[in-house]
Amino acid sequence: MAKAKYLLVGSIAAYSGKSSAILGIGDCLKEKGIAIAYSKPLGAGASETEEDVQLVAEVLSLPPERVRSPLLNLNEETMTAHLQQDGLLDDASDLIEHLDGIEGELVLLEGARTLAEGTSLGLSASQIAAAVNAQVLLIVRYTSSLDTDELLAAKRELGDRLLGVVLNDIAPEKWEEVREVIVPFLERLEIPVLGTLPRESLLESVSVRELSQQLNAKVLCRGDRLDLMVEGLAIGAMNVNSALEYFRKGRNLAVVTGSDRAELQLAALETSTNCLILTGHSPPQDYILSRAEDLEVPILAVDLDTLTTVEIADRAFGSARIQEPIKVQCARELLRDRFDFDRLLSQLGLEPAYSMSNES
Repeated sequence: MAKAKYLLVGSIAAYSGKSSAILGIGDCLKEKGIAIAYSKPLGAGASETEEDVQLVAEVLSLPPERVRSPLLNLNEETMTAHLQQDGLLDDASDLIEHLDGIEGELVLLEGARTLAEGTSLGLSASQIAAAVNAQVLLIVRYTSSLDTDELLAAKRELGDRLLGVVLNDIAPEKWEEVREVIVPFLERLEIPVLGTLPRESLLESVSVRELSQQLNAKVLCRGDRLDLMVEGLAIGAMNVNSALEYFRKGRNLAVVTGSDRAELQLAALETSTNCLILTGHSPPQDYILSRAEDLEVPILAVDLDTLTTVEIADRAFGSARIQEPIKVQCARELLRDRFDFDRLLSQLGLEPAYSMSNES
């Protein structure tokens, strides 16, 4: 078997959509007959990183010989040990040895949260790419034309190893700007744009289960519906008429309100609410629980004030991970429709065994 090629999927900022991209790209390349392998050389938290690795392996149906867990997990303990020992890695040899024997035509390497993260450990994006002769695909959460500065800096750092970029999470009002200004500009500067992905609220959503865990909440009803996805957060602290108008503007909401505000709880249940989060220490009225049971809406009770509850929930949305099957399927469909796989394979020098359009 020919030596595997390496593609490092990185980002210039945290939570840009690398995991979603890897799952979508890996799945579609498998359908083209490309043997995929996967590794995440530098992890974050040990438990969370292991879950991410297991998810990729499971979704892409990768056998053990095509998967490598992180060489190191980046945390304060690891960094302190590195500073004390003047280096945890023996140049690039540890990484090369770690990946030695991994099977497959294309190894997808998941980069750290930023290009610079892991530099002192020898595991930044550019260091990993140089060690294993990888090309780099950057996933960029597009906010405005100001993002081009970061991309130009990345091009300067990565040089010819920068295979291309994917502009992700493009808001509807930014779509014309991206298509008519940003993409042509980047292409002129030899930064290939292999994909432009619209904002998809589902990928930024969190499950009721995740919110429950983050808030250390007690589930009062419909514990069987914790897989419902929440796409937005609303606070119920006004009169009922205003609340109804407010709630109706959202979709698949988690509504945070006082446990003594039965009228607001009922108003939320009559709109697109996938979860009620009650603050305070009084139990909800029986008819609220009954209505929630009928509508299959979980109710969570938290031992926190409203402000703290909202802050924790906001953080959960800000760092939403791709774990649920519905998110995985969404990522697949986005990449299938809006990513140039033929261009990717051409730049990697890989030949597909067959076209996805010929698949049954």
